[in-house]
Amino acid sequence: MTPDPRLPPPVAAVRPHTSVWHGETLVDPYFWLRDQSYPTVDDPEVLAYVSAENAYFEAHMKPVDALVTTILTELEGRMQQDDASVPVKNGAFEYWWRFDAGAQYRTWLRRPVGGGAEQEILSEPALAQGHDYFRLAGSSVSPDGRLLAYAVDTKGDERFVLRIRDLAAGTDVATVADNSIGVPVWAADSQALAWNETNDNWRSFRVRLHRLGSSAPDAVLYEETTDIGFNVGVQRSQDGRWFILAAGDNVTSEVRLVPTSDPAAVPVLVRARQPGVSYDVDTRGDTLFIRTNDSHVNFRLATAPIASPGDWTELVAPSDRDYITGLAAFASYLLITGRRDGLDQVRLRRDDGSETVIPFAGASYTAGPGSNPEPDSPLLRLNYSSMVTPATVFDYDVAAGTLVTRKVQQVPSGYDPGHYATERVTITACDGARVPVSIVYKKGFPRDGSGKLHLYAYGAYGYATPPSFSANRLSLLDRGLAFAIAHIRGGDDLGYQWYLDGKLEQRTNTFNDFVDVARGLNALGWAAPGHISASGGSAGGELMGAIVNSDPELWRAVVAHVPFVDVLNTMLDDSLPLTPGEWSEWGNPIADKAAFELLKSYSPYDNVKAQAYPPLLITAGLHDPRVTYWEPAKWTAKLRATKTDSNILLLKTNIGAGHGGKSGRFSALQETAEEYAFILAQFEASDAAPR
Repeated sequence: MTPDPRLPPPVAAVRPHTSVWHGETLVDPYFWLRDQSYPTVDDPEVLAYVSAENAYFEAHMKPVDALVTTILTELEGRMQQDDASVPVKNGAFEYWWRFDAGAQYRTWLRRPVGGGAEQEILSEPALAQGHDYFRLAGSSVSPDGRLLAYAVDTKGDERFVLRIRDLAAGTDVATVADNSIGVPVWAADSQALAWNETNDNWRSFRVRLHRLGSSAPDAVLYEETTDIGFNVGVQRSQDGRWFILAAGDNVTSEVRLVPTSDPAAVPVLVRARQPGVSYDVDTRGDTLFIRTNDSHVNFRLATAPIASPGDWTELVAPSDRDYITGLAAFASYLLITGRRDGLDQVRLRRDDGSETVIPFAGASYTAGPGSNPEPDSPLLRLNYSSMVTPATVFDYDVAAGTLVTRKVQQVPSGYDPGHYATERVTITACDGARVPVSIVYKKGFPRDGSGKLHLYAYGAYGYATPPSFSANRLSLLDRGLAFAIAHIRGGDDLGYQWYLDGKLEQRTNTFNDFVDVARGLNALGWAAPGHISASGGSAGGELMGAIVNSDPELWRAVVAHVPFVDVLNTMLDDSLPLTPGEWSEWGNPIADKAAFELLKSYSPYDNVKAQAYPPLLITAGLHDPRVTYWEPAKWTAKLRATKTDSNILLLKTNIGAGHGGKSGRFSALQETAEEYAFILAQFEASDAAPR
């Protein structure tokens, strides 16, 4: 796939925009691609450029149309058309979702526990009708089972319309808000609903309480007025007795409690915020359970009387080896999730101090709790998969200590796990850090450097990339590629310190780790230099931008989805939705000259240079509130004007979508097929090139 000289690429006008920071003048030649009326995007010149890039994308993908169609057929053939979830008991009913054959979206159902007719409670296909984009943010049934609160987004901008439905009548009875986010939480009497409110800058800054039938403005349960970088959310405690109101950024948190039986009560502060200290809580009876990193980077567990929530007594000591990632206080045990040596761990702790670790097999896998909405779960719902094991739903019988398989993901067109293998290897980075890598491949894959490899990573916000199964990925494996996940610093794959070692002043460790993993896999014979493709999205797209600037010769092709590449300019603009809350992750270049210099040194957009770049596919969403569309647009424009090679460079902007791309299970497959076809075409072109 090479550029067609008969269709020249779009050329964005150069209109230098200057700003001065810390005595230094920044020049941004493509500043104008940011529509000044954002979040409305209606500037004719901006839309013309985006449309021209989309037309260029379509034209240059035509040579692989047949491959896209073939791969799309494969992807659809692996998808179970009439899929359904395992029912979950919650009160008098059990709930589940179902995909009808051919449906893009789910239908949600319930039936009485013990038997009875099923009832449709929400039809996503009906709600999505007439919309190019649809997403259900979350839903919550009232404790009395009569009402359903649900929130939907039909643009991709993650500003959700919150409605209440009468389940007996099957009709909506109220529209609560058009600026909600997250899952709403009911009061104990089913007469009030707590919900998260976003402001014009898409910051979740307030929790409100909506009372059914009231015409008065919704009361404020909590509003964050102290720190512009904090977001606010509401959850329900496992025992259902408390609204948990949490405020925080990526590293600091503060929690308040309000009784679900008395939403008008004054919120109870658990412990005042302390910079760098994160904690979350759950409750059982009169006891508060706390997970916190106040004394150790890998967190510990403590308890406190709810009557005196700030008096913490250690329950589970912290560990250098065991990283505690979550807790849930069920009536008869405490569920503790975490990782040991980078592998997921689920353990149950009883009041006598005894613990059970639920066993999972595999060199590399992902496992954790599923939906367990009731105060106690004698059958604990769990989810498991590995890179060769399809997604599996278990019920763990707590009393018997046994795992009962409830569902295994089906691959209708056929899948034999015996044809594939997975390994976990460790690569030593340039500073001595040992980076784990999860690899899956079809058996018989060569280890002599003649193979082809795709390398993926995210590496930010303490998100550990799960080494899970992907039926889609088989289209690469069956065509001779191995697929590797680099568990690089910036994620918390090996503990919270692994996250800290890839952020702020340590951010470049993330980029170096990825490059070092690629070189290490070259040395181990997984692929020859220049025969590795790479991909990442959002902050992982920033990673893609950094590694094509620093080591362009390593990559056969690179795909950057909604890439966060205009890092410096975004972090300098505190009017953007996420910027203040992101300073704890990237640094505040407004207030800190050192942070300014560091961001400037690696921001992919600011470091595009006159050199050869690998073939690039870049995606964007016009309504994306997380990575605004102009970041990938500006990056593409600058790359076109600067790079010295003739390799293909494509930008596809989803006009009717946001950060996650197209909605609907089949529509999303189209984009995956395009990505895979692009990657495979670059390997084919390399194989055909004269030696």
